[in-house]
Amino acid sequence: MPGSGSGLSVRRCLTFTTGLVECLCFAGAVFGWASLVFVLKEEGYFSSLCVNGTAVNGTHVLGQFDVLTFTTLSNKINLKMAEEWKLIDHLLLLSFLTFVSADCTEQDEQFSLIFTIASFMNNFLTLPNGFLFDRFGTTVTRLYGIFLYTIGTVMVAFSTSVLAILLFPALSLLAVGGILFLMTNMQVGNLFGSHRSTIITLYNGAFDSSSALFLVIKLLHERGIALRSSFLFLSACSVIHLLRTFFLLPRKLIPYPLPDNYTYGITCGKSDNRIGEVAGNRDAQKVEEVPLNKDASAKQEKSFRDCLLSRFFMWHLLWLSVMQLRHYLFIGTLNPMLQRLTAGESSLVSQYTNAFAITQLCGVLCAPWNGLIMDRHKGKPRAEGESEQEVDLRATVLSLFLTALQCLLFSICASTPYLPLQYLTFVLQVLNRSFLYGGNAAFISVAFPSCHFGKLYGLVMALSAVFSLLQYPCFALVKVLDGDPLYVNIGLTLLSLLAFIHPLSVYLHCRSVSSQRVKNKAMTQSS
Repeated sequence: MPGSGSGLSVRRCLTFTTGLVECLCFAGAVFGWASLVFVLKEEGYFSSLCVNGTAVNGTHVLGQFDVLTFTTLSNKINLKMAEEWKLIDHLLLLSFLTFVSADCTEQDEQFSLIFTIASFMNNFLTLPNGFLFDRFGTTVTRLYGIFLYTIGTVMVAFSTSVLAILLFPALSLLAVGGILFLMTNMQVGNLFGSHRSTIITLYNGAFDSSSALFLVIKLLHERGIALRSSFLFLSACSVIHLLRTFFLLPRKLIPYPLPDNYTYGITCGKSDNRIGEVAGNRDAQKVEEVPLNKDASAKQEKSFRDCLLSRFFMWHLLWLSVMQLRHYLFIGTLNPMLQRLTAGESSLVSQYTNAFAITQLCGVLCAPWNGLIMDRHKGKPRAEGESEQEVDLRATVLSLFLTALQCLLFSICASTPYLPLQYLTFVLQVLNRSFLYGGNAAFISVAFPSCHFGKLYGLVMALSAVFSLLQYPCFALVKVLDGDPLYVNIGLTLLSLLAFIHPLSVYLHCRSVSSQRVKNKAMTQSS
């Protein structure tokens, strides 16, 4: 029977596994932008913005002609000249090539602008999407997300160097559709009780790792698979998303705590949504109406406005915003940074771009560590009078602090203009990114009522997106500084120090609550 224990267990495992695959292979593809930029440059996108024009293979058309002419004449002259003149000739040619390869900054700016807009839309539209999710549930939200994602992949598939402008809406649609995949999947953690934070962070790690999708497209392109074919295949995969929406996810929301015998999805042509899920939601409402203790009651009674104006929300927003800005600026400028550090050597740029994309795959391995840090207290006896939320909050302090520390180390490495060090930068970046977004979702689920999760998650992502728009003035400032990002990187490193305020604030709150509990206990005993 669909409602049997074994059937529920199998379905929940399938829901978890397929959700992990969906997040890993599709949701955060837009953050592999550096790999796709390499392909787009080879295809000649925005090549007209280069001073000398750009050919299909990424080199400069007029520059090729000039170099060819220069080399031909040089060879003829070299036949009649002494060896020392050959050396001068080669030095002149090298200087000429260096000059030719440094005149596509406007092309890089267009690619950076595309990523800036896409990353902004990814976060800002999470706010209305969060309200949509809380109001209409999983099915409606996912159908909307699948539609956006499919349109985005189709637009990239049919874009060309002539229609490069299509990349602006296409990447934004991919970003918004992908974050909806993640948002609807994070509730799966509610099915697994004591491992809730671990699963939420695992899905966020898979979201980060999915940026390697564009690396796969890059490698396929190098082996002759057209960009259009790759993106048409991604469009066709929307059928899988649809099947999963109807068969392995609830029509509304997965409640927390989870009621007994909670069922969802469609089985053998019959929908469990109308029976098991509705009953389960009714049971969940009863749990909320009759809380287990006063602390739970206080948490459930907290209004959305109270959550919004709380100190936790304000410091959490700052914590997320400063670190997200650092990551977005790094990803958006990775290709020009590698061009500068490698002196424009295409093979080295490709090598480091591949290394960056490969490290992104490790996000799914790094993220659960953060969840384990937050769930490590589960199953342990609590102190007398200590609420579960208090224990959960105390467990987040270490996670929040480690995330801020990782960002500081990552920013220092990214600011150092030494090419081999960038391998360490890539490792720290993926580790920090995994902790950042997994910790963000897990903290919101712990610190605030679950009925406000979609709205608060959407709002914090939207407001942090507004803050992330500072990346484009940073791009412009780097241009003013003759392409040297050193001072901008130093400024962002100092800015990232503000992220340490949040874990300190949560720690002081937990210590205050603990002291008050001990004091109340002492007063009770004395009376």
